[in-house]
Amino acid sequence: MNTRPPAGNDTIAAIATAPGAGGVGIVRLSGPRALAIAEAIAARGLLPRRAARAVFSDADGQPIDDGIALAFPGPHSFTGEDVAELQAHGSPVLLRRLVERCCELGARPARPGEFSERAFLNGKVDLVQAEAIADLIAAADLRAARAARRSLEGVFSQRIDAIAATLLRLRVHVEAAIDFVDEPIETLGIVQVRGDLGRLCDELRRLIVEAERGRRLRDGLHAVLLGPPNAGKSSLLNALAGDARAIVADIAGTTRDVLRETVRIDGLELELSDTAGLRDGGDAIEREGMRRAHAELQRADVALLVLDATDPDTGRPALEEASAGVPARLWILNKADLLDSRHATVPPGADEVHVSALTGAGLDHLHAALRRLAAGGAPDAAEGEFSARGRQVEGLRETLGHALAAAAELSAERMELAAEELRLAHQALGRITGQTSADELLGHIFSSFCIGK
Repeated sequence: MNTRPPAGNDTIAAIATAPGAGGVGIVRLSGPRALAIAEAIAARGLLPRRAARAVFSDADGQPIDDGIALAFPGPHSFTGEDVAELQAHGSPVLLRRLVERCCELGARPARPGEFSERAFLNGKVDLVQAEAIADLIAAADLRAARAARRSLEGVFSQRIDAIAATLLRLRVHVEAAIDFVDEPIETLGIVQVRGDLGRLCDELRRLIVEAERGRRLRDGLHAVLLGPPNAGKSSLLNALAGDARAIVADIAGTTRDVLRETVRIDGLELELSDTAGLRDGGDAIEREGMRRAHAELQRADVALLVLDATDPDTGRPALEEASAGVPARLWILNKADLLDSRHATVPPGADEVHVSALTGAGLDHLHAALRRLAAGGAPDAAEGEFSARGRQVEGLRETLGHALAAAAELSAERMELAAEELRLAHQALGRITGQTSADELLGHIFSSFCIGK
């Protein structure tokens, strides 16, 4: 059920181009008075979707700037309302004056994200597509931009809508069967419902994997460097960051606290956390550092487990135990430059790389391994890849949890409980696209957008 609140009846105005000076700047209006205000400032009538050269004037007829005016009557516009654009020179002073003139004529300044919010409220885009607009603007590389574009085009939403349609059909079937509880299960078609629900759960699992990949592409990868003292974690952080960000010394226990650094590797944003070396003993400060290292692992996407390549067995059991709950892990055998010829001929395993933070040897292999982890094993530019957000991934997981619970209730022939779990699954899915979103959630999402979008 769509519970979207109605869009506002007032007219909004904002600068739609990026802050700062530029060759061209755009002031955008949306709402019932958008066209009338634009025509008053341009001192001429505007034809739908036809560019018109105009001199933009103030209340006294004095020119503010000259440029191009465009009109997009609703509902055939981005927001679904009447929309107008005033394209002027990109002087911040001139653009602010144009917004002031729009407000003098009856508009008000737009809130951050209000244009996209109105597009959502008027049914032009769903919530996933609206968030993809912000993701497209913030994309840091071409791959992320393409993924956001696919979400904006509806690739992710269509997958969710297909699952929602199946859930609705199963809900109708199960709730109808409740009125005939004395009939045999086979007669009610519940066996078929079980099969369909099982396939739906499989599709949800696949979608969660793809959405998690899209989230990593959007948010980057949170990686925690973990290892015994003097394995070279801080040296590796410096090598990846391309700068001496961490103190490096031969003294065990140099790193006491969590040191965070954001680096970009071939388009992949990586939030690296260097942690205290794990070992038995140490003073009180070092033990606190180790406690923080374990806490950092709780929110990690991947554990980068660093060992000394000349002594790869020391510390390995402790690292395996500490990283057991992390979604992915990669073994990094550092100090490969110290290996003799006999050890150097031993090939690394599928989940490990040999590197030298000192010489840079093997860092290209480490970069490639990190890209594979971010892509979840998919190619670097997987076909159909789409951007996603953490809340969307969590919504899919919640949906799967209720669907699995419904399957268990059906197996026990508890029809009422199965129907309730299916309802909760359908509701959780609706929150992803905004079909059942609370007003406070919408406010939080759109407040993160830039003004003018």
